[in-house]
Amino acid sequence: MKVSDAKIIDIPKIEDRRGNLSVVEEFKNVPFHIARAYWLYDVPGGESRGGHAHRKLKQLLIAVSGSFTVTLDDGHEQRKFLLNHPYQGLVIETGIWRTLDDFSSGAVCLVLASELYEESDYIYDYDEFLKYKGCSR
Repeated sequence: MKVSDAKIIDIPKIEDRRGNLSVVEEFKNVPFHIARAYWLYDVPGGESRGGHAHRKLKQLLIAVSGSFTVTLDDGHEQRKFLLNHPYQGLVIETGIWRTLDDFSSGAVCLVLASELYEESDYIYDYDEFLKYKGCSR
């Protein structure tokens, strides 16, 4: 997969004077089976999350509160995405290095994942990632 395969998707937003509602459903507006959900929050200023790639897992990242920047890298190209709307999500395919930075105060990142946690699916070393992708520095 390439960075150009990553895309922001719109999540249905149901507006109501009592408060808005957004819904995601697997294979409807999330293009994969949802096996796991987790969220990142209370990220200290200046800290980063991510810093890895996945061999099998696909993800949808949503800024349900606040904002943060996602940098995607396929070994050849990098692309940055600002996530700051709870009615949009970033689809990340397999084999893409991701780093999350610039968390605003109170930011919450919801992650919907296509696979259950499996340590062997993670690539934490960037040089190993480049080898996996068939790239050289």
